[in-house]
Amino acid sequence: MLEIQNVRAGYGAINVLWDLSLSIAPGKLTTIIGQNGAGKTTLLRAMMGLIPVSQGTITLDGKPLNGTPTWDMHKVSMAMIPEGRMVFRDMTVEENLMMGAFAPQHRAHAARNLERSFEMFPRLRERRRQMAGSLSGGEAQMLAMARGLMSDPKVLIIDEPSLGLAPVMVNELFAILKRLKDDGRTMILVEQNTHRAVGVADHVYLMQSGKVVLSQAASEVSLEHLHGLYFARESGATA
Repeated sequence: MLEIQNVRAGYGAINVLWDLSLSIAPGKLTTIIGQNGAGKTTLLRAMMGLIPVSQGTITLDGKPLNGTPTWDMHKVSMAMIPEGRMVFRDMTVEENLMMGAFAPQHRAHAARNLERSFEMFPRLRERRRQMAGSLSGGEAQMLAMARGLMSDPKVLIIDEPSLGLAPVMVNELFAILKRLKDDGRTMILVEQNTHRAVGVADHVYLMQSGKVVLSQAASEVSLEHLHGLYFARESGATA
């Protein structure tokens, strides 16, 4: 269980998250929704140690993550697939994937996880010797996701995976997310496509101005109510 309790975080003197609390259940897909500026990416960065937490706690299975450097997150089995893909353009597809298993404790299983990646993303097998910079946006997103899975993380964080993708690639992406969910992978998905995000999720959080304004099982979410909160046509928190 990943627990965020009463967290405040931001950038220098600018605070973004305000006493924010949420829970990520193991083996489930949790979706975090909100408009630009709601604090979603700031929350992910705080989870991954990219920015400091000024107040509150972040724990994984009861162990505190506060103060853990980003480069040590692999030791607690957390991985993040950032917005914008961020692949190594001048390296091949296979070399990019192997970077996901660069840490010593992951190298022993690198060959097995590489084959799993190719099974899940067969297009990457076809392009394994191709430079990552020559991939389409959808293929680069697949590569970023496969690279994140190379360490077989306990918690996988995915930031805006459908951004800028063609509809056919969005369909393929969400099919893969559902497959990972059905396999029992613990995932945190930040996504602005509310319909698709709620459709694949187990639990939904809606953020506004650095706070959670809705927390609900995905099966109980009313998209009309969600969109009313999302566009600030309604007010009030739901737990």
